[in-house]
Amino acid sequence: MSQVTQAHADELVRGAAALGVELDEAGRQGLLAYLALLAKWNKAYNLTAVRDVDEMVSRHLLDSLSVVPHFLAAGGERWLDVGSGGGMPGIPLAILFPDKRLTLLDSNGKKTRFLTQVKLELKLHNLEVIHSRVEAYQPAQAFDGIVSRAFSSLEDFCNWTRHLGDGSTRWLAMKGVHPAQELAALPEDFRVEAEHALSVPGCQGQRHLLILRRSMTGTGENHG
Repeated sequence: MSQVTQAHADELVRGAAALGVELDEAGRQGLLAYLALLAKWNKAYNLTAVRDVDEMVSRHLLDSLSVVPHFLAAGGERWLDVGSGGGMPGIPLAILFPDKRLTLLDSNGKKTRFLTQVKLELKLHNLEVIHSRVEAYQPAQAFDGIVSRAFSSLEDFCNWTRHLGDGSTRWLAMKGVHPAQELAALPEDFRVEAEHALSVPGCQGQRHLLILRRSMTGTGENHG
């Protein structure tokens, strides 16, 4: 963990506590090990525009942890992280909740190679990495939950993942500023179940989480 210091560890624990997320020792060590891998591989693989490890703690780890209460409230065992990129929020969720099964999907081969390396090094047996475009991904059964972080517009998120969920699935979209215009373009078979303004320690910008549900009798039922 050459680039990860005790100060980073302290910031992580403080920030998690402020978010209402209790970290046990295994969770703390796992998140710090992931941070070290992200910082190391980012130089060659361009996983994130954030280069500074100090910033990675707040803008990646704590930002991912901000959805934990809503992730747990949504329930379900099988979750999909669409456009996972460097692994946020899927890898932190997989580290903290070994009883959940996380699938990380990305169309960028460099990024999925990194995600696979993290899975192997951290022994995340509850994690699956898929290299595919989301439209082409055809799993055997619907997911209980689908999450995205800075992936696409809400309209595209819903349209591209419609075939991956059903009437019991919850879609969690992590956004910056409140996406009023995107909400106006939401497909007819999707509705907003809840909206949450998130406060992430160390992050100045706005953060919002939108939780969506799909009606199986809507116009998009047979699409995808």
